[in-house]
Amino acid sequence: MARSWGSSSDGSGRWQALRARLGGWLRGPQEKPVDVLPVRVGGTDYRSKAVPPTAVGLDQALIWVVVGLLSWGLVMVYSASIAMADNPRFGQIAPYHFVMRHAIALGVAFVAAFMAFQVSMLTWQKLAPRIFLLALLLLVLVLVPHVGVVVNGSRRWLPLGVMNFQPSELAKFAVLLYAADYMVRRMDVKERFFRAVLPMGVAVGLVGILLLAEPDMGAFLVIVIIAMGILFLGGVNAGMFFGMGALVVMAFVVMIAASPWRRDRIFAYLDPWDMEHALGKGYQLTHALIAIGRGEFSGVGLGRSVEKLHWLPEAHTDFLLSVIGEEFGFVGLMVIIVAFYWLMRRMTLIGREAILLDRVFSGLVAQGVAIWIGFQAFINMGVNLGALPTKGLTLPLMSFGGSAALFNLIAIAVVLRIDYENKQLQNPRMRA
Repeated sequence: MARSWGSSSDGSGRWQALRARLGGWLRGPQEKPVDVLPVRVGGTDYRSKAVPPTAVGLDQALIWVVVGLLSWGLVMVYSASIAMADNPRFGQIAPYHFVMRHAIALGVAFVAAFMAFQVSMLTWQKLAPRIFLLALLLLVLVLVPHVGVVVNGSRRWLPLGVMNFQPSELAKFAVLLYAADYMVRRMDVKERFFRAVLPMGVAVGLVGILLLAEPDMGAFLVIVIIAMGILFLGGVNAGMFFGMGALVVMAFVVMIAASPWRRDRIFAYLDPWDMEHALGKGYQLTHALIAIGRGEFSGVGLGRSVEKLHWLPEAHTDFLLSVIGEEFGFVGLMVIIVAFYWLMRRMTLIGREAILLDRVFSGLVAQGVAIWIGFQAFINMGVNLGALPTKGLTLPLMSFGGSAALFNLIAIAVVLRIDYENKQLQNPRMRA
């Protein structure tokens, strides 16, 4: 009988070492799956699979993928913004103005991420309600006249001198921590709607009211998905979950129907090439599609994009992916899609490992970060490719934006901390 790769009877240590190394880089550390966190549907339990960690120390594969995306993003921000020095709208700026600001923001974000990694998950759990209250306070403060900065008709930023701070990014992180802590505290009543789901819905609704007042519907959508994802992973009854999902969809439909400019965006998305939309609400989408079409399979080459030359608005923020598609083609887009898929899967596995070790808060936080970054990347890619209506969401880890980079790296540092604590529990030598 043929021997299996993972069996103990396989006499070759070299094969086992090769398997462990490939598993660590390609699939994340894994061995025998274990059932955890049941999700009930009509009395039947559907259990997610978790795997124990095998490596010791930091997850270097995760770190290098993040560093790779950040580095590529920095190069593309420079490429996409280099022509903005010729735009009178920005005044007298140097060609490297935006890339220097982005590099400084990344430097601040790395320092903040390093500090966040030093904080234990027990401390994060204790701080979760306070961070949530701080996010609410800043969301209120940004709406105060002469305090919040208005850009393109939206009041979303607080001036901090060297950079503008966007409270909605803190709100994503705060809701993530608060929802995970809430589910741990409410685990005994998770089958009861009014005692488990409704209070969390009220908290998210309060954040949503403040975000819609800015307005920032995109950030609100991401926060709703984060909260619902954590509720589902925390074991909320599937019937209640899908009921909540239906209510959320209806709420967003009503918001779009009640807003003329949001309706116009939907109509422009359905037919962006119509003359009525091509120079209006569909302008960004049409030029994004032109950019990606010009890239074809392998792209026109780094720095040779034409659409970034004042044709494609917000090329260095919301539509950075279109410039990547033009300069690197289908190959470049697939590399980014695979990288984000791998990143999301890796963080999900880290969360499952934590839950296997009875660290439910840590597990929900790690999986919540995966939902956050994965869903926001999915929306941004869908918008750039014309698969979803235009929505002001940046590409995580790559697009220009100080606040987004700051909290993306803090969130990933927290995931690395979770993985580190998982391995501490697995390896007694790390506790010494």
